[in-house]
Amino acid sequence: MIMEPSLTKTQSNYDLQEFLSGFNSDSKVKTILNKIGVRPSRALGQNFLIDASVSKSIVEGLNIESNDTIVEIGPGLGALTRHLIGKVKKLVLVEYDRRIYEYLREVLSGVDGVDVCHQDAVSFDVRPLYAEDTVKIIGNLPYSCGTEIIRNFLTFPSPVDSAVFMLQKEVVNRFCAVPRTKSYGVLTVMTCAFWNVERLQDLTFQSFTPKPAVDSAVIRLFPCDSDKYPPFNQRVLKRIDKCGFHERRKQLKKRLPLGDTNWGELCKEMNLQETARAEELSINEWINMARFLDDNPLKDNPQKSSEMFDVVDENDKVVDQMERSRVHSEGLLHRAVHVFVFNKSGDLYLQKRSVLKDSSPGLWDSSVSGHLDLSEEYHCAAIRELTEELGVSLGVDFICSIKPSENTGWEFVRLYKCEHNGPFNLPYSEIEGGGFFPIDMIGNWVQERPEDFASGFVECWNSYVN
Repeated sequence: MIMEPSLTKTQSNYDLQEFLSGFNSDSKVKTILNKIGVRPSRALGQNFLIDASVSKSIVEGLNIESNDTIVEIGPGLGALTRHLIGKVKKLVLVEYDRRIYEYLREVLSGVDGVDVCHQDAVSFDVRPLYAEDTVKIIGNLPYSCGTEIIRNFLTFPSPVDSAVFMLQKEVVNRFCAVPRTKSYGVLTVMTCAFWNVERLQDLTFQSFTPKPAVDSAVIRLFPCDSDKYPPFNQRVLKRIDKCGFHERRKQLKKRLPLGDTNWGELCKEMNLQETARAEELSINEWINMARFLDDNPLKDNPQKSSEMFDVVDENDKVVDQMERSRVHSEGLLHRAVHVFVFNKSGDLYLQKRSVLKDSSPGLWDSSVSGHLDLSEEYHCAAIRELTEELGVSLGVDFICSIKPSENTGWEFVRLYKCEHNGPFNLPYSEIEGGGFFPIDMIGNWVQERPEDFASGFVECWNSYVN
């Protein structure tokens, strides 16, 4: 359903109706730029869209719905904005140029559901977006920092559900490249390992004012299905990609950090030629390479149904020992620990559980969580889980005990805390990724979208904050 913009009585020096109608010619753009005191900056990539049909088609590529939260990067004079106002739940405009920001803030001050931010999109904090239902990103990105902006918004894990970007055609070619081509490289692999990329249309300089020196193109990105590629460690993939493509024509065996890995055995395992070069490997082959070279000892060890747990009574006294699968299926009381890892700023690290987990797959969870081994003490289990899940050896401090319930999975839980700034060495069989979040941000996220979290974490969180 299309809604008319809801206005208040706020006065403005600028005409909202003129803004909504659009500045679709060189003369109109120059007139409004002169009025707000802006001289287009080549350094900022300020080339303004003046083709209304192109603007409309770009927005249509985002497939917007009324409940969406849309972040538009570099709205400028509103070529895309005017096709979004009144059609979505929330519209966030991120504008770097102060004079254009002040113009947008004033002309749109009476429009409900629009938030104008004066920020650099390269450093825009995307974390609050997790609390929104559906997040979509759109923007005519500056050529000078377009890839950095995309990296900020789309680095996995990301709260973004889909994105449409207009970029320099040469950069789009890199996003859409295939193996054995000049454009294929680190950007291609690190993007396409997580996102499906579609080229929507190519544009010439005629659609803009001032006229850019190069042509542009539009792409759409949306997350890969969880089963498209096997789980892998993002940090390992990035490290070997950078090494491999640094000198793309050299053989990989001369470029990769192989350590004790036998190159011949690796090639045999992956069905590769020993003379393989970086540009010859597909996305799937790069991911399998990262899996092979990952040195995490637990990378291929997700939970086992045959794992043995202590079964306890209502007083947390051991009464039996049974297999994991039976303990969970029968809802028997057992033991677990959670650890909250804070950085020096007081932000809490949350992990995103692997889709391979038998409970709460793909959901957000405590920094560390796990069951006790047979006859193991809670405190020892917390320290062991820290080492296994994050790759750090630390002492922990006790916070509280939590009684078993359906939300804890019938676990007696003891919650601990410690401090570490990362980075962490994550076993991809258990953890997809993670990040540090401010406490108030997590509180809002849990309140708005509790379904994003493992229920055990929510119980721990409520005990911690209360």
